[in-house]
Amino acid sequence: MTKIVTSKLFLFILFLGYCTDVNAQADHKDIDIIPYPSTLTAGDGYFLINAQTTLVAPSRFVNEAAQLAKLVKAGTGYSLNRSTHSTNVINFVYDSTIKNPEAYQLNVKPKSVTITAGAPAGAFHAVETIRQLLPISVETGQRNATVRLPSVNINDHPAYAWRGMHLDVSRHFFSITYLKKFIDVMALYKMNKFHLHLTDDQGWRVEIKKYPKLTEQGAWRTFNNQDTVCMKRAAENPDFNFDNQHIIKKDGKTLYGGFYTQKQLKDLVAYAANKHIDIIPEIDMPGHMMAAINAYPFLTCNSQNKWGELFSTPICPCNETTFDFAKDIYTEIMEIFPSKYIHIGGDEVDRRDWGKSEACKELMKREGITSLPDLQNYFIDRMEKFFNSRGRKLIGWDEVLEGKISSTAMIMYWRSWVPDAPVKAAQNGNQVIMTPGTPLYFDSPADKNSIYNVYHFNPVPKSLTTEQAKLIIGAQANIWTEYIPSEKRADYMFMPRMTALAEMLWTNKQDDYKSYTQRLIQQYKRLEALDINYRQPDLEGIIDSRVFITSDTLNIHSPLNTSVIRYTTNGSLPDQNSPLLRNYVVNQPQTIKLAAFTQSGKRGDVYTMKYSQQTPAEPQNVAGVAPGLSAGYYKGFFNGTTKIKAGPADSTFITPTVTVPASIKEGSFAVRYTGYIDVPQDGIYTFYLTCDDSGVLSIANRETVNNDGMHSAIEKSGQVALKKGLQPFALDFVEGGGGYTLKLQYSINGKERADVPRAWFKHSR
Repeated sequence: MTKIVTSKLFLFILFLGYCTDVNAQADHKDIDIIPYPSTLTAGDGYFLINAQTTLVAPSRFVNEAAQLAKLVKAGTGYSLNRSTHSTNVINFVYDSTIKNPEAYQLNVKPKSVTITAGAPAGAFHAVETIRQLLPISVETGQRNATVRLPSVNINDHPAYAWRGMHLDVSRHFFSITYLKKFIDVMALYKMNKFHLHLTDDQGWRVEIKKYPKLTEQGAWRTFNNQDTVCMKRAAENPDFNFDNQHIIKKDGKTLYGGFYTQKQLKDLVAYAANKHIDIIPEIDMPGHMMAAINAYPFLTCNSQNKWGELFSTPICPCNETTFDFAKDIYTEIMEIFPSKYIHIGGDEVDRRDWGKSEACKELMKREGITSLPDLQNYFIDRMEKFFNSRGRKLIGWDEVLEGKISSTAMIMYWRSWVPDAPVKAAQNGNQVIMTPGTPLYFDSPADKNSIYNVYHFNPVPKSLTTEQAKLIIGAQANIWTEYIPSEKRADYMFMPRMTALAEMLWTNKQDDYKSYTQRLIQQYKRLEALDINYRQPDLEGIIDSRVFITSDTLNIHSPLNTSVIRYTTNGSLPDQNSPLLRNYVVNQPQTIKLAAFTQSGKRGDVYTMKYSQQTPAEPQNVAGVAPGLSAGYYKGFFNGTTKIKAGPADSTFITPTVTVPASIKEGSFAVRYTGYIDVPQDGIYTFYLTCDDSGVLSIANRETVNNDGMHSAIEKSGQVALKKGLQPFALDFVEGGGGYTLKLQYSINGKERADVPRAWFKHSR
């Protein structure tokens, strides 16, 4: 029998941010929903939520109806009254023909709102769509009088089943309150998988009752070198200050850390399930286990626990005590987390100690194992069988493909520099979740291209067949927290990038990017109301190193029309008392620091612009040039361009353009590109250099762009004054291992940017 839930609602004020003419629009691209629905058609007029409005729902949707009622109440302050008669109704309808559990239909007419779904998850997503159409007051609890919803007809479903976010709570710890806030934001944008990285070398964050020392000892540590970096950065950015609630004094030492009790985590799981988000726990094995090994040394092959060249000592897969420990751990984890999926990690394992172990030699001989990667997968395979026996499915990072892996394991692809890994996984029959470091590691610093790159990421490798492509079930963004010591910093790193990921995974229409960016501008108001320390949109017109010949007028704009730009010229950071930037005239070399400030006083990124005065460089008179640049390849790891070894290159070649040659996309190396650039006219040229890791560009023997330092793919820009003709060109590039990103663009005299044409590059014969 259908259960009726009725609601008498007081009036809200008109949604101030709503400016759509619903009577005129047929496509409604200006309705500020993210992710945008699969189809949306405008109707005529509005549905008014008023004192006569009722809410009707079958019992299977009572939870979702209650959440909609809660949103409405947040804006009125009045409890909902029962009524069975109304001509103004919000009606939840069950439709068994809707097979996708996350799909829904939303039909808003002047006298009714109908939410139709085949499962509670779909009904909940409809509620979140309505939430984005309601006034921002529903987020703040401000009590108002009237509200109206535009008449629309939406038919909506996700493009991908796995729409995930990952948070590492091991390197730096986050409160349960923050995790719930994180879940709330995920739900708002229809994300459905929360990958919680609970353990690593730096901390064990989950209570295991059979092994109490895991949290008694493993949850706490003294400050490390990554903490020191954060402390230095805090001098200019308060987001790097530690959350003091995670710092304690014990035995005369200052310790950082914390852990979650099983009760806390069970409560968190229920909280997420109420919003149709599945929490996937990760207990990383066999590597990244230093925190556990410190407490229980028997876990290694030799009872030692140390760092190797890159990674820590792993647990030993050749002792039955290791498997007993792992099964005990996961048994308790499964009692906390009902998720079908359990993440075992399996990444970055330093296997060298295994090769020295007599126990491992004996096991490999007995089991016919011929390599250390296969020995690792002996461990993974045994654990997968244990997971399967409990009705769970194993997920591992893509390193598990280095040995023999069953086709039933799920693969999480992260190593951008191993592009064939997801292809091999799909060819092996494994389901794949795409999380490549570029562009989906949200702990990497954002720049002006980050949102674009996330939005235009295609999870499906081009080389897959149609059937194999079905094994790519979605994607997620990862947040590793070595350099994220506070909840405010975590907010900043994932928002608003997550909105681009949400739309890519739900809507999957890359040609709607302009519409998305326009809708995103309106979303910032809601994020601020939710107390999200989001990264403000990049200021328009920022160039790191600017040039003037006689003078320049600096005009910088924020995409947020409610923000103002303030600046300093004395080296100090701009604050709310700094002067406003309005047509600032530059006629002498100087350094300007500037930032945008919202109406609430929230400061965005601080930009540093260095101005220099130049006379346009004269062209070179060079005879006998040929197309392309000369390039020298240097083997080895170099910590920045200044560390490239002196002397001749290990090999040389001619390249038609600035790119990382496909033949050397492996390991660490450096490339020096030299030659000339044939510019077509006099002017001030701006160059935009994106690289992972280091790059320094010089034009006309003048350093133009400095993007040095070991970092992920970020863009830096600079200007140089040139006369028409051949100008000396030099670019030093360092790849530390993993990114393989190098891109050069230009603009002239403030025009639109473009890739540097190949025809411009020349070298001496």
